[in-house]
Amino acid sequence: MPETHAARRERLQDVLATSDADAALITSLVNVHYLTGLASSNAALLVPADGRAVLATDSRYALTAQRDCADLELLIRRPVESALAELASKRGLHRLAFEAHEMTVERFDALASTGELEPRPLGRVVEDLRMVKDAAEIALLARACEITGEAFDAVVSAIRADMTERDFAVLIDRAMLDAGAEAPAFDTIVASGPNGAIPHHTPSGRPFARGDMITVDCGARYGGYHADMTRTVVLGAAAGWQRDLYALVVAAQRAGIAAAEPGAAVAEVDAAARDVITEAGHGEHFSHGLGHGVGLEIHEAPMLGHGRPGRLADRVPITVEPGIYVPGRGGIRIEDTLVVRPGAARALLTTTTTATPRELLVL
Repeated sequence: MPETHAARRERLQDVLATSDADAALITSLVNVHYLTGLASSNAALLVPADGRAVLATDSRYALTAQRDCADLELLIRRPVESALAELASKRGLHRLAFEAHEMTVERFDALASTGELEPRPLGRVVEDLRMVKDAAEIALLARACEITGEAFDAVVSAIRADMTERDFAVLIDRAMLDAGAEAPAFDTIVASGPNGAIPHHTPSGRPFARGDMITVDCGARYGGYHADMTRTVVLGAAAGWQRDLYALVVAAQRAGIAAAEPGAAVAEVDAAARDVITEAGHGEHFSHGLGHGVGLEIHEAPMLGHGRPGRLADRVPITVEPGIYVPGRGGIRIEDTLVVRPGAARALLTTTTTATPRELLVL
């Protein structure tokens, strides 16, 4: 059964019970959303180590909070952090854990000056809780991935000489919306020809030309959850070196996916793919980490990269996205969103053209 928001807060309270904090003040809007179901631009949550949590938001979201968060005590105030800090002090919750990675110095100073509070860092506790997804979250991610693949399949054949990178980025964004996305999960990347050597190139007015490798990194957001997919195609006849590099990236991705199982060290998963590219003489052309977690944010824990700490767990969605970027010539990246499961990671994408990127698509 899907996990309820109340169950998520109980898991946080279990952590607080073993700490020296009386309560946690959650100010990351993504974490508030995860723990309450409320998506807003102004909200905070006070979670005592024992007892009922208090959600603060302003009048713009009052009716939504009353409807969707009926099991929470509600506080309708515009300055949500100070309102909850004052409430914590009045209720004797003096040792208040806060999200230091999210809070500015100015906001912390205001918090520390409230009543008799003793602020202390909470750490990335909620982010750690968010890593393992329940069945409902995985279903939303799967739909986001399906929309992404459907959109790509619908428009990839429209690529032609003289279409610009920016034109195609707009086209695929519209296709994702038409297929049911709430919005693009991030700014779509379209990088052609030499621009493909820039992993996060911003789509420009450069027109496609025959012989270009074209890398498209896109994703749909659905139900608040983010998909992430990258495909590289060639316009016109593919050169031998393009086919060779593409096959190398495919082999690297296969190795990374095979290594991504519960208990695997994230650094070792990265190494499994990276070693394939390095041994072929292109180690210097693979400059970023192998992948990252996805969920309510497009980039969330865990991060798969050289020297990164931690191990994968069951039901953790990740991307596996090796790439080769050759300055002056172009780049290739292949990326899929998968869920770590015993035996092998399971892809969340099932559409035709995008489901099995084993052969280079030549347009």
